[in-house]
Amino acid sequence: MRVVVQRVSEASVKIDGVIKGAIHQGMMVLLGIEHDDSEEDIDWLVAKLSGLRIFSDAEGKMNVSIREIKGSFLVVSQFTLHASTRKGNRPSYVRAARPELAIPMYELFIERLKKSSGLEVQTGEFGADMKVALINDGPVTILIDSKTRE
Repeated sequence: MRVVVQRVSEASVKIDGVIKGAIHQGMMVLLGIEHDDSEEDIDWLVAKLSGLRIFSDAEGKMNVSIREIKGSFLVVSQFTLHASTRKGNRPSYVRAARPELAIPMYELFIERLKKSSGLEVQTGEFGADMKVALINDGPVTILIDSKTRE
């Protein structure tokens, strides 16, 4: 499971011109699910995101978690995070999970993120053509992969 996390002052996702999810201060989470991801990957990643200290303390240092600022999450499915560009110029997505696996994993990730963090979690819609807008605060952008946690 792979995510790109962006610290944002605001973010939103639109589908067919209608806002599906929107947040103010918090994390934009682009979530890529791989075919061999498990619930263990979800639990590890949820804990990592909930405790990640990327928000500024009183001295301006990144030392505060999203829980401490009572921020929000905006989670958007992003299968292209598992693109392979080794051969040619057209990315291959063979490592990305098929929808029959990815959709339940995406929904479980959201459910566990809500429960674990106790914070608001807004979402996009799996498989939809989404327009994402955000103001990256910092900018702060971090890549986290559950397969490289050890």
